[in-house]
Amino acid sequence: MPNIYVALAHYPVVDKNGKTIASAVTNLDLHDISRAAKTYGVKSFYVVTPLADQKTLVERIVAHWTNGAGAGYNPSRRSALELIRIKDSIADVVDHINSIEKAYPKTIVTCARRQQSSISYEKLRELLGGGKPHLLVFGTAWGLAEQLICEADFVLEPVEGATVYNHLSARSAAAIILDRLLGKKNKKMA
Repeated sequence: MPNIYVALAHYPVVDKNGKTIASAVTNLDLHDISRAAKTYGVKSFYVVTPLADQKTLVERIVAHWTNGAGAGYNPSRRSALELIRIKDSIADVVDHINSIEKAYPKTIVTCARRQQSSISYEKLRELLGGGKPHLLVFGTAWGLAEQLICEADFVLEPVEGATVYNHLSARSAAAIILDRLLGKKNKKMA
């Protein structure tokens, strides 16, 4: 299995006007991305927000499904949500992974806009096969702030559909990208 971690950044992200903001956490993202992460063998799913009220919300949702009534009602959901870790910043995520792996992860950010130096899925699959830790970062709102994109080791090529409309939810993008990188069919192609 590739040595991969996933983060969903709620800060720094941009709003529709390009202003850097902290976005709100959504219950559906927590459930759906953790389930996709569990399906594809991701080691941990980090929810990144510096906002105390949003961290409390994540803690409550996770506690319900890992220790509360939801844990007994749906054990498979519990095992997925147990992957969730809450951190204030991507820097904190990188440091946490380093404390586990004894190596800093290569960071890969996602972006709906094509970048000049985007890495292809095929090339990234090759890198993931090397066993070193990698952190795949998804954005919320209108995407990751430019500062975070510039600091990353790689920018993954965007998911592009059949039309010019390109504003997938984070959970949809995460599922598509994890399948392209880690799905059985795609492993055979690499």
